Amino acid sequence: METGENMADHGHGKAEGYIREGESGKRGHFRLNTALYIRLSREDGDRAESLSVANQRILLTEFVRSQSDLYLYDIYIDDGWSGVSFERPGFQRMLKDIENKKIQCVAVKDLSRLGRNMPKVSEYINEYFPGRRVRFISVNDGIDRQYYDIDTGEEMMIDVKNMFNGFYPKDISKKVRSTFRAKQERGQFIGAFASFGYQKSESDHNRLAVDEYAAGIVRRIFGMYLDGLGQNTIARMLNEEGIPCPSEYKKSCGLNYHNGNRLAATSYWTYSTVRRILRNEIYVGNMVQNRSFRQICKKNALSLPKEKWIIVENTHQPIIDRDTWKRVQNLLKQNTRQTGLSGSIHMFAGFLKCGDCGRAMVKIRRKGGTFFNCGSYNRCGKKVCSIHNITEQELEKIVLGDLNLIIRSAKNMSRMIGEEKEKQRMEHAGAPEEVLKYQMEAERFARKKEQAYEDYSDHIITREDYLRYKEKYEARIEAVQARIALMRQSEEAWTPGEEAWTDHLLGRGGLDCLDRKIVVEMVSMIYVYEDNRIKIVYNFSDELETLLIGSAQNS
Repeated sequence: METGENMADHGHGKAEGYIREGESGKRGHFRLNTALYIRLSREDGDRAESLSVANQRILLTEFVRSQSDLYLYDIYIDDGWSGVSFERPGFQRMLKDIENKKIQCVAVKDLSRLGRNMPKVSEYINEYFPGRRVRFISVNDGIDRQYYDIDTGEEMMIDVKNMFNGFYPKDISKKVRSTFRAKQERGQFIGAFASFGYQKSESDHNRLAVDEYAAGIVRRIFGMYLDGLGQNTIARMLNEEGIPCPSEYKKSCGLNYHNGNRLAATSYWTYSTVRRILRNEIYVGNMVQNRSFRQICKKNALSLPKEKWIIVENTHQPIIDRDTWKRVQNLLKQNTRQTGLSGSIHMFAGFLKCGDCGRAMVKIRRKGGTFFNCGSYNRCGKKVCSIHNITEQELEKIVLGDLNLIIRSAKNMSRMIGEEKEKQRMEHAGAPEEVLKYQMEAERFARKKEQAYEDYSDHIITREDYLRYKEKYEARIEAVQARIALMRQSEEAWTPGEEAWTDHLLGRGGLDCLDRKIVVEMVSMIYVYEDNRIKIVYNFSDELETLLIGSAQNS
């Protein structure tokens, strides 16, 4: 048996003195070639010393040695493998030997070593092993099941033990997920790999730090998209320049990274890679987690709806400013498509709508130039809507002229904005003192509440009086705290400096021509009406309207 035990240390091989079923042993009776199966996994809560690989091996080896009808054939070990899955190397090697009829008996320390997935464990014990004439022994459970046994009582006991064994990984999984969720809600990063553009902080792996090289690529992608380049074109340009895609870059940094969404043969930038970057809110400094869920015993993760995501704002240094992020998201929603050999998107693509039916305008090239027509008319004819015809040159001239008119008025707007800011600053100047006053009042009532309890403890007042005072003071504290919260909310709502759009206009001086970048920066939507009217909604229209109304009221 010493040879068999040495073999077991390596977890594979065959013991010397192997006796086939039907051959007689030293005592003149059959001895069954026995496989000892050992498994250990901290994921299942297997931390006790009694469950260690060494102790399982000692117990099982001594058991086989004490049985005159068993002979140690091999020991199969899965150290660090969860019991919920049966795709374990040691277990699979044992099944292969069973299929090759090298094994007539399987012995384990207890049922949980075989596995913690109740249906699969029951299937192996009640169907697989008997179907291959294999005896099954669980030493600590007192189970010795011959392939020809029909014992419903023992079968019921096995099922009950399996059920309880299955509770362990579920309980551990619940606790682990609860811990992860708490970290996610605090804005701590719990992923294995940071998003492209970031890396785990060396001082705290739950925080993200900017990876300057990758961050530069991210900024460039956002800039290229705002310049009118389509996502396919961006991917093609990055590939032509030899810039590694996110998965390849992570591998080059020594990370054992695998992208489950990518085909094995691809190692380059694609449309979907660029789009994922453009839609990833992490680049504005917000931690976005809990986007998928993996069920226990399941390989594939299930995507969760956005309302289930855990988003914590301002947890790390942003790569993209919020204004750029907002404009890119608006463009992505407009579903613009890339046309032409240049690979660029038309200047007005996604910004033109019919003012009467609301459908997007379509570009038509015909003799005499390029025109924009109502999409409903183009698809269904005049029964649905009219043509709303306008030339590209005419539309560009109107938008360019209107923008230059606004730019010429920007100096006066800047003065008005300065006056409005000063007025708001004066209105909020006393807010911190007011907050402090209410905080002191809340503390005063809290002290009164404590004094009432002390008076009750010293039998100065009755329990009924104490409860009445307690309710009264808690109500006052709650009212004061609500007042403080309201004042702070009002303080946060006033954000001076949001009128940066005037700086853009003042810095330009004047526009000689339009391009995609200017349209994206300035324009929200353009509506074309049948009576040759055009309505332009700018990105700063709400601020401008509020400013003009305030100015009119003050004059």
